[in-house]
Amino acid sequence: MDRRVLIAGVGLIGGSIALAIKKEHQAHIVGFDLNEENCKLAAKMHIIDEIASSLEKEAVLSDLIILACPVEEVGHMIGRLSELPLKQGAIVTDVGSTKEKIMEKAEILSEKGVTFIGGHPMAGSHKTGAGSARGHLFENAFYVLTPSSQTEENKIAELKSWLKGTKAHFVVMDPKEHDQVTGVVSHLPHLIASSLVRQVESHAQTNDRVRWLAAGGFRDITRIASSSPEMWRDIIIQNKSSLIALLDEWIDEMDFVKSLVKKGDREQIYHYFSGAKKFRDSLPVRAKGAIDAFYDLFVDVLDKPGVISHVTTILAKEQISLTNIRIIEAREDVFGVLRLSFQTDEDRHRAKACLERDGFETYLNM
Repeated sequence: MDRRVLIAGVGLIGGSIALAIKKEHQAHIVGFDLNEENCKLAAKMHIIDEIASSLEKEAVLSDLIILACPVEEVGHMIGRLSELPLKQGAIVTDVGSTKEKIMEKAEILSEKGVTFIGGHPMAGSHKTGAGSARGHLFENAFYVLTPSSQTEENKIAELKSWLKGTKAHFVVMDPKEHDQVTGVVSHLPHLIASSLVRQVESHAQTNDRVRWLAAGGFRDITRIASSSPEMWRDIIIQNKSSLIALLDEWIDEMDFVKSLVKKGDREQIYHYFSGAKKFRDSLPVRAKGAIDAFYDLFVDVLDKPGVISHVTTILAKEQISLTNIRIIEAREDVFGVLRLSFQTDEDRHRAKACLERDGFETYLNM
């Protein structure tokens, strides 16, 4: 008899995990979602095998329960599960971007003999919903697991086995360390990006040229500020203590930058930018980190009718999905540049190959 997996929250992440499990295991995957349309679509796409009539009825039958819902909802789900006679030996995990508060909440499951292992797959997409789910979404990404100090090693190994179809790199971390690390490389940058956008917004209200000029590079470097406000509200609340300390550090850093600007010392300013460049250039290029990467391909195109549809038709024939397309520059009778954004680096290189076969000049950096 196939083992049963319950996916609570059948969106991009939950659906992608379901597909990854299907690649490696003979398991009956059941979906539950507050939005029933998500489940209907997932069933139609064969991401799940069955739609749960209720969380409670399915949870007691499941060998693995994956809470793939927003971080605030995970706590509520844990509370509901704690009142149920869950299956002996079952594992419960989540996919939340914060871990310390969730692990504290999950202690109620441990008291009932249920294994809860926190999880955070550090990959995503600019798309949402079950329709965007991909079995390879987490390939080569870091997948953080945060077991409690009482969790048996064999249960951690069992969860890794369940998730091996993700082809992710598993990292076991303390929940507090996880929140500190993701705070500095993900949560704080989202706050800063949003703050930069708000500052520009205030200037744009009195000078419309600010809006025009922000349409280029500024829009690109603040792309993460377009993430879900609801999701980031919950993440900030959940990781408040780490972020307060990081914001204090950031304020100190900005005070230092302010002093550099005031003094106007050319050598000190140069070394500040040089040090930042050196460290940034040393970061892994192809590794997936805490913030979703943008895989951009730049294509020279002549400004003439039908050129964009020609490019997209070539990609469609190769079944390569675009996440975004933008004209950076196009003037009559001269070459402009299309920036094509893809979900994976593999898709980007496939696109590069097929477009160059068709005579287009492409490049990865601009």
